[in-house]
Amino acid sequence: MGVAELVVDVAVVGLGPGGEAVASRLAQAGQSVAGIEARLVGGECPYYACVPTKGMIRAADVLAEARRVPEFAGTAQVTPDWGKVAARVRDEITTDWNDQAAVDRLVAAGVQIVRGRARITEPGVLVVGDQVVRARRGIVLNPGTDPAVPPVPGLADTPLWTNREAVRATAVPESLVVIGGGPVGCEFAQVFARFGAKVTLLQSNDRLLPLDEPEAGALLAERFAAEHIRVKTGAKITAVRHDGERFTVELDGDNPINAAQVLVAAGRKSDLAELGVGAYGLDESARGVTVDDHMRVADGLWAIGDITGKGAFTHMSMYQSAIAAADILGEDGPGAEYHAVPRVTFTDPEIGSVGLTEAAARAAGLNVRVGITQLSSSTRGFLHKAEGLIKLIEDADTGVLVGATSAGPTGGEVLGALVLAVHARVPVDQLRRMIYAYPTFHRAIESALADLRA
Repeated sequence: MGVAELVVDVAVVGLGPGGEAVASRLAQAGQSVAGIEARLVGGECPYYACVPTKGMIRAADVLAEARRVPEFAGTAQVTPDWGKVAARVRDEITTDWNDQAAVDRLVAAGVQIVRGRARITEPGVLVVGDQVVRARRGIVLNPGTDPAVPPVPGLADTPLWTNREAVRATAVPESLVVIGGGPVGCEFAQVFARFGAKVTLLQSNDRLLPLDEPEAGALLAERFAAEHIRVKTGAKITAVRHDGERFTVELDGDNPINAAQVLVAAGRKSDLAELGVGAYGLDESARGVTVDDHMRVADGLWAIGDITGKGAFTHMSMYQSAIAAADILGEDGPGAEYHAVPRVTFTDPEIGSVGLTEAAARAAGLNVRVGITQLSSSTRGFLHKAEGLIKLIEDADTGVLVGATSAGPTGGEVLGALVLAVHARVPVDQLRRMIYAYPTFHRAIESALADLRA
């Protein structure tokens, strides 16, 4: 029996949000498209990352707000119930981790779904299980990434959690060690702590959220301390053991930590060798691939999403998908720009950032002016007793913002105005002449503009 062969115009490897978008766009434009996915169609975001975790965070935030009733309004008795959270994640948010709706969307758009792990064997040719897929016009890579497990002795042999297991949790562990102080680790640490877990967060860096402004990390560390989340920065884990019931985490120069569960949130990884990108002359040991401003990697090869190294965000893969599709279809259009990439950590306070940090701007040799204000400078911040800040980074030579941070209640929403300012390079003088609605959280932007100084 011969090997089954599918011939199409374009093959899209990885049907996360960006892959789904580019496959649908190409199919609707009349191209024959094979969409290849080894896991759930729809990718990490709707099943294990963005969507279910924000549902969990919403539940944790409701608890925290209810606990503030005595501070503002009277008395309240709050009894956490993780069962409601787990049921909503399973039944309402992920539909029990069923991807049929996503499959149906793609099929309705004209995409042929191929299940399995793809490997490129030569330019334009992939093998998926016992099937060969030939792509006449080319291949779009959107393989996403997997959770990375640090090479700590014993860790990989334990029943650890990554984000995938944490999202499926049906009960809150009595105690939890979170390895990693980036966005994922911080979000899960706060969620489980607010539902009653005794949480210790171990961060190898000297602060939380090291890719964001230090003021944002310090603000979050203060909130964690108030919520009895133990944070150890500069932590070096030397070994992890599991005795069948509990974990023991050994630390260099400190006492070991015992916990019911360990959650690893220490970054993501991709496997370019497994994908077979060497067929295009690419380095298979690299962490990602290099794309031009139209998502081209090589002749007949495009890439979008995490492996491009431009930010592991759903909104990045969606942005790049539109550019890649236009290029494949021969449509004129602008190339990608990355000077105003937004990112949000959905902790409480919520940390929104765009563009360059102060340190990155100085490292780039810019003539920097910095403005910073506490959210309490706005009347609404005062009324809410809100923790937060606005920090602005200006290139003094051009008079425009090159970066900004919005931390506080709905920090990611307040960020919208700052993203527009950075993206469109709106002059700071023009921002000063705007009318800021009163009383709002975003009115603190006005105070931060007034504080801009060298």
